Amino acid sequence: MHEQGWLIYSKEDAARNMSYIYWMIEEAGQMDMKLSLLFREDFSLGHLSSKLELFHQKKSVLLPSFAIVRTIDPFFTRQLELIGVRCFNSAFVSDLCNNKAKTHQFMAQLGIPMADTIYGNRDHFRREDVLLQYPYIAKEVSGRGGKQVYLIENEKEEHELQGSPGKWILQKPAVYGKDVRVFIVGRKIIAAVLRESETDFKANYTLGGSASLYELSAEQKSLVEKIINVVDFGMAGVDFVFSEEGSFLLNEIEDVVGSRTLSALTDINIVREYLLHIKEELGDQVY
Repeated sequence: MHEQGWLIYSKEDAARNMSYIYWMIEEAGQMDMKLSLLFREDFSLGHLSSKLELFHQKKSVLLPSFAIVRTIDPFFTRQLELIGVRCFNSAFVSDLCNNKAKTHQFMAQLGIPMADTIYGNRDHFRREDVLLQYPYIAKEVSGRGGKQVYLIENEKEEHELQGSPGKWILQKPAVYGKDVRVFIVGRKIIAAVLRESETDFKANYTLGGSASLYELSAEQKSLVEKIINVVDFGMAGVDFVFSEEGSFLLNEIEDVVGSRTLSALTDINIVREYLLHIKEELGDQVY
């Protein structure tokens, strides 16, 4: 029998990623997995008579065996898990990776090398939290794609950010304009991509940076494995910047990771890798 799965996006994100969505649904069909696109906005969740409930378009819905959650909403993902739906990525991964402060706090316990970081303690940027010398990097903890990331080189730039909403982390800068994204599925390293920018301290491909395949050294692979052997990822992007000495520093982990750079540079079918991983995780259960 077909394994029934939900592919969950926000409507806005789905509109920008339809080719990727069709790719996932088509690949799933070839693997005897039925994948249906549903929108987060169409779900309601809560509890009735002390029993957790989930509604789709205001109606009860037959639950799938798994869900690929491609929107950032750890609370929603946790509700799915609590009512028996296996989620990729999990609520734990979504919560951990979509808050930069939580990512760094967790990884520091593992001894993962990272830039020196101060966690802000208010819901806005404030001067009192700054314990670093100029220059430093200010990042809103839930920012994605290089957004809400600022290089602060003087008091004027700091003042301009004063009162900006959100929780912030402040970091000692690494080497500017250069990072490596390691694509992982489960506990497998799929490939690594070097992203560089000659015009910005951020190297994001979507912000105009260039990209090329990157061969990890044995030491770098060992560092990645130290992370992925502790956290139960489905598919993610583990991003590293470089110290002045050239070693890796963990920068962040993308939960809802895109694969434009990987698809542009290789013929690796990461969607198929992801679905194979999900199928393996589900085991021999039949729905």
